[in-house]
Amino acid sequence: MDLSLTESEAAFRDEVRTWLQENHPGPSPEGDDQAEFEFRRSWQRKMHEAGWAGISWPQEYGGKGATLIEQAIFNEELARESVPAPANVLGLVMGGPVVIAQGTDDQKERWLEPILSGDEIWCQGFSEPESGSDLASLKARAVKSNGGWKVTGQKVWTTYAHEAKWCMLLARTDQDAPKHKGITYFILDMEQPGVEVRPLRQITGEAEFNEIFMEEAEVPDENVIGDVGGGWQVAITTLMFERAGLGAAAVMGLRRTLNDLIALVTERGLEDDPLVRQRVAEFQIGIEAMRLGALRTLTATMKTGIPGPEGSLGKWQWAKYNQAMTEMASEVAGPDGVKVGTETTYRFLRSRANSIEGGTTEVLQNIIAERVLGLPRLR
Repeated sequence: MDLSLTESEAAFRDEVRTWLQENHPGPSPEGDDQAEFEFRRSWQRKMHEAGWAGISWPQEYGGKGATLIEQAIFNEELARESVPAPANVLGLVMGGPVVIAQGTDDQKERWLEPILSGDEIWCQGFSEPESGSDLASLKARAVKSNGGWKVTGQKVWTTYAHEAKWCMLLARTDQDAPKHKGITYFILDMEQPGVEVRPLRQITGEAEFNEIFMEEAEVPDENVIGDVGGGWQVAITTLMFERAGLGAAAVMGLRRTLNDLIALVTERGLEDDPLVRQRVAEFQIGIEAMRLGALRTLTATMKTGIPGPEGSLGKWQWAKYNQAMTEMASEVAGPDGVKVGTETTYRFLRSRANSIEGGTTEVLQNIIAERVLGLPRLR
């Protein structure tokens, strides 16, 4: 494939770069999680008003109809300008694309616009205390009741559940079916008496993750995505959108982290140390290889409209390089690298989650081995 930008793609990049420079929202508020979230919601509204939210979504659904290559260019420019992530990232990356791919016309009409504007935040109710990597073993159950369903169970590691209006929820609707069968994909209204959200405080001091407890929470029939009992395939589509989104958007973020690492190395007078230089070079080579792999994945996605399992590779690489660079930064910073309240310490602590969130590294390696390389299944 030709990795150089076409004339129209270069013009698109320049348009994005100019708009971001003229409309940069400035740094996010620090020390107040709620203020920071509302700052990002306001930024997303501004992006949406200018047509930049969900730009690869079809125009009939409120997007810009941009190609996936243009989406990748856009993500690179966002990272280059260090602008904050939109508040409704899960809705933009997963919820909206899944509704577009597998939802009904009424569901698209109801949910897509509020996702783009950030008026209704989405979260993802997949993992459970005993069903993380083995997601299909989930125990949350949904029972048919009066033209809808009543859901009882628990979810965990639910990012932004405390801010969310809607939850992409997996629940078992057939207790006797094999574990990959009998699962249904619901869109749960979080603002009802049967739903309780409890924050989980992270090692960084933040609480972006939550537990969700459901006791006969109600979901109407019209909030089922796909077929009853066919939720596993919808879930796989969701996860592929998630991992493809993480991989495609991550390269420029990694480059920014690498640039910060190089600046720290120079500040500490280690730029001529051969071992330090070798490690930095390995990061540079790996990140460039990741960029090229992401472009190849985008090319395949453009042919089918849905990301394939190759997206798992980008997510795995992102976790690997981000963790390794934050570890090296802590080493280079010396005692300052473990001091409470510094950016270096925060990045190191936050990166510990990278190999878990969005799919554990071990599970991603299995997906790549079995579904990309065609190796025998793990027994």
